[in-house]
Amino acid sequence: MNNKTKTATALSTMKKVLGYLKHYRLLFVLSLLLAVAVVGLTLYLPILMGKAIDLIVGPDQVNFTSLTPILIQSAVVICATALFQWVMNICNNRITFGVVRRLRHDAFTRIQSLPLSYLDKRPVGDTVSRVIADADQVTDGLLMGFSQFFTGILTILGTLCFMLTLNLPMTVWVVVATPLSLFVASFIARRTHSLFKKQSEIRAEQTSLVEEMIGSHKTVVAFAHEDEALRDFEEINGRLEETSRKAVFFSSLVNPSTRFVNNLVYAGVALIGALICLSPTVGMTLTVGGLSAFLTYAGQYTKPFNEISGVVTELQNAMACAARLFELIEADTEIPDAPDATVLSQVGGRVTLSDVAFSYTPDQELIRDLNLSLTSGQRVAIVGPTGCGKTTVINLLMRFYDVNEGSISVDGHDIRTVTRHSLRENYGMVLQETWLAAGTVRDNIAFGRPDATDEEVVAAAKAAHADGFIRRLPEGYNTVIGEDGGSLSQGQKQLLCIARLFLCLPPMLILDEATSSIDTRTELKIQNAFASLMKERTSFIVAHRLSTIREADVILVMKDGHVVEQGNHVALLEQGGFYATLYNSQFEA
Repeated sequence: MNNKTKTATALSTMKKVLGYLKHYRLLFVLSLLLAVAVVGLTLYLPILMGKAIDLIVGPDQVNFTSLTPILIQSAVVICATALFQWVMNICNNRITFGVVRRLRHDAFTRIQSLPLSYLDKRPVGDTVSRVIADADQVTDGLLMGFSQFFTGILTILGTLCFMLTLNLPMTVWVVVATPLSLFVASFIARRTHSLFKKQSEIRAEQTSLVEEMIGSHKTVVAFAHEDEALRDFEEINGRLEETSRKAVFFSSLVNPSTRFVNNLVYAGVALIGALICLSPTVGMTLTVGGLSAFLTYAGQYTKPFNEISGVVTELQNAMACAARLFELIEADTEIPDAPDATVLSQVGGRVTLSDVAFSYTPDQELIRDLNLSLTSGQRVAIVGPTGCGKTTVINLLMRFYDVNEGSISVDGHDIRTVTRHSLRENYGMVLQETWLAAGTVRDNIAFGRPDATDEEVVAAAKAAHADGFIRRLPEGYNTVIGEDGGSLSQGQKQLLCIARLFLCLPPMLILDEATSSIDTRTELKIQNAFASLMKERTSFIVAHRLSTIREADVILVMKDGHVVEQGNHVALLEQGGFYATLYNSQFEA
């Protein structure tokens, strides 16, 4: 990416960020007015101090009668400046954190509407880093911008006006020499943007690795992968250290470089002013108090250049992070439901798959010519080797992905013409990979029906044979469990997910290795409960243990994306084909 493209991207990102300010117009205007007041009072103070100095160093005795009102005015100006500064900071904080709150809200809202393919193709840690770490960097940049940028600009303009009223030649010297600091700052800042962008990307990579290793810590330890994980972390951490060090080093050069130039300006002003005071020329007189005020203005004039250069560096970091955040906010969402989309109600459970073809990537075929017709209440088992497309069929049924060709219909409605919400609320789903949220056991069971009564929650837990272990927990159903179930065993987590299904009781069921982590005795009880539940519901069962699906009405045997065999358990065994080979392989040992 060349410098011109980088600049255009940064400006585009800045424009988007500023667009969020429309919600805080009044606070923004108030902040600007307070900034004008703060700068005006700050610049008025040197005039008062200059008058006081002239009264003290004058040829006559110190006139305390004239000095006292000046000191009182100075005290009032100082107090008013502090008050206005305090209120301005409150306004700036509200604006900054309000903007970032909305950015995070928009990012998280967009995540809820992203297609599953977006999250499948990107590390979870990268997405988390954008919403958390990158948003924090935007906060820091905006806060510095609001607190220093506007007051800096006003200070430069105000001091320029005051200096012109005191001495024109010295003002010209200050104005001509000071822009050198801006040139130095911009020269360095242009070279730091790419480093800050790279720093943000590596930080996201590190967050992704840490999230993955912590989330799978038991597996890491079980396979003695600690050393490899540490080496991976050290490699990323080393790259992050090197990039961060370079970015901070080059950005840190801005302040001392500009201070060096500004100190040269200050020294020049002091020398010229002292010569004018000692040897006044025609039309150029300057008192000691006036020189003191001018030196103060010269320092105040150059100081904002230092601050603005720091703000520019911080804003570049913030804009690099904001660009990553906007990539998430502006990512393509799922194809929205059509305005006239049908809302499924009173679903009977008739499901038809006609000539379905699907692949995750265009260059790699997966499912081709899949046909299936189910009547209400039928139980369908999907079996086959790993990677044959079993879970993909489930993703298509739930419309996590849309078919490339063909169609899937429920009760005669193509699922692409119905609302996703009404489709998914008519499916009950239990997966091999359990998911539990941080909260009480009751909240996790009632996840699909938050308005369920305590009696209904307990009844669902009993049906799933989870009531016993729940009551042995410290607080029973009110026991708070951590993220992903905390200290619960994998089998207990799966029982809670099954209880969640029994509470909702939808007309169609999807069971993807739903009892894989449960002990054999409990599994037999749950299988009986499932059998009773399936009598009135269309059910899709994915299982590797083929002994668990012998009672299915239809068994789909998949291989390489095709349904190679179809029938019930007995008929498929009699055929002696692929299913018979899979089934008998369980007992070869």
